Amino acid sequence: MTERLKIIFDHIPNCDIFADIGCDHGYIAYEMLKSNKANRVIISDISQKCLLKAQELLSPFISQGKAVSVVSDGFDKVGDCSSALIAGMGGEEICSILTNAKTLPDSLILQPMKNPDKVRRLVVDMGYRIVKDFVFKSSGKFYDLMVLEKGKDCLTQAEIEFGRDNLNGKSVHFREFIEQKIARLDGYLKSQNLSIQDREKMLKEKERLSKYV
Repeated sequence: MTERLKIIFDHIPNCDIFADIGCDHGYIAYEMLKSNKANRVIISDISQKCLLKAQELLSPFISQGKAVSVVSDGFDKVGDCSSALIAGMGGEEICSILTNAKTLPDSLILQPMKNPDKVRRLVVDMGYRIVKDFVFKSSGKFYDLMVLEKGKDCLTQAEIEFGRDNLNGKSVHFREFIEQKIARLDGYLKSQNLSIQDREKMLKEKERLSKYV
């Protein structure tokens, strides 16, 4: 597994039936069974072709009845599961999958590639509480990872934007993430073509972000 997938895997709780929605190569589902973190797994993707590599990797478990492969649009044909992972998709796509699901598991692990704020807002509205929510860096890129379980929660606007654990812990990766945003603004501010209004807006944003580092 890549470092990114290893970090995601390490934060998936032990469960009975684990579903990997949009499973790609199936590495995490494979490790869930190999490490006995799950008794059974469901690998799914919207495309049969995309499932082939995952099916090949998990073929020993499929033959044992410990893994099932389904072509499914989100949770449509996944069936009952106790925990599910959706990783490597945009936040709006994840929101669409969750909104369209007829039933959802008690535990969710989400790794949106963008728009994490939209995901946070939705899952809390859908009756999930945040167990873990942080930024991590892998291969020079920053990723958001959320571990959720059913329950009540309430987020501040800052927590919706950045993630609760990031604000509480101020990890090295979160500081780097904010510093990168500030550096990007500094680059824009060097432009001679900025209007006064845009320059003032960027300066205010830089000042706001600086409070988090």
